[in-house]
Amino acid sequence: MKDQEKNVYEERVLRPVSGYLGLLMVLITIAGSLLMIVFGHIGQIVPLFVIGYVMIPVNITLLSGFMTVSPNEAAVLVLFGKYKGTVRQEGFYWYNPFCRRFNPAGDASGARRSFVSLKSMTLNNDKQKVNDAEGNPIEIGVVVIWRIKDTAKAVFNVDNYVNFISIQSDAAIRNIARQYPYDISDDGDEKSLRGSAQEIAQVLRDELQARVETAGIEVVEARIAHLAYAQEIAAAMLQRQQAKAIVDARTTIVEGAVGMVELALEKLSETGMVELDDERKAQMVSNLMVVLCANKDAQPVVNSSSLY
Repeated sequence: MKDQEKNVYEERVLRPVSGYLGLLMVLITIAGSLLMIVFGHIGQIVPLFVIGYVMIPVNITLLSGFMTVSPNEAAVLVLFGKYKGTVRQEGFYWYNPFCRRFNPAGDASGARRSFVSLKSMTLNNDKQKVNDAEGNPIEIGVVVIWRIKDTAKAVFNVDNYVNFISIQSDAAIRNIARQYPYDISDDGDEKSLRGSAQEIAQVLRDELQARVETAGIEVVEARIAHLAYAQEIAAAMLQRQQAKAIVDARTTIVEGAVGMVELALEKLSETGMVELDDERKAQMVSNLMVVLCANKDAQPVVNSSSLY
């Protein structure tokens, strides 16, 4: 008894009677009841036509046992409050008419609410405002692609598996956002929400999968769909990013200019075109650095006399 109670929420695949065979059986019983009614009245055989009349509600009940399962759908069957099994194979079937299809969540479209969809579904929750690892308020949103792996767990272990994965997605993204900074730090060694999209997506998927395992849900993919600083600090952070970009660009320009000046001095020394003493070299270096590092184009000046 304990083993049965323990396994009651594990999916059991059912193979009901073919709907065409069931339809043939129902038609035979309907024809039989009609014959009994007719011959019972003709022969004045009371028990015969009474049984024929009793078979009418029975036939109506049998007709309610037909169902059509579409591709990527499943029917979870419950008989008097006990889970009997799940029909996963698409087709036309006849099953116990006292069983009912159970799905408290329904599907996204509202149609065929008694069937459980096995298709890959997309969850796109609203953006959330959270703090990253450095305490900066950020806005973050996540897109999750998921599907039901175990119909019994999805239907019986949680109240509504659609709401369940939505809430767990919000909790997972909040937890992930607190563990990583928004952007890469100066040393560039640690992961960030903006710079390590692939790694963060894998971590997010693994954590969300662990949270929804009890509901029989498989997380196919989970990715950050929206990431930005919160409105109250967005302008200041933009200025910070611009200043950092300017400093990085200037650093690159200076490094390149120094290399070009070194190359120019080296070529002039090799060719012997002019002899430069230390003072003239310093002046040449100064002029070249100004020309190469200036924000504006240099204005040429023609010197018609001696340098001294």
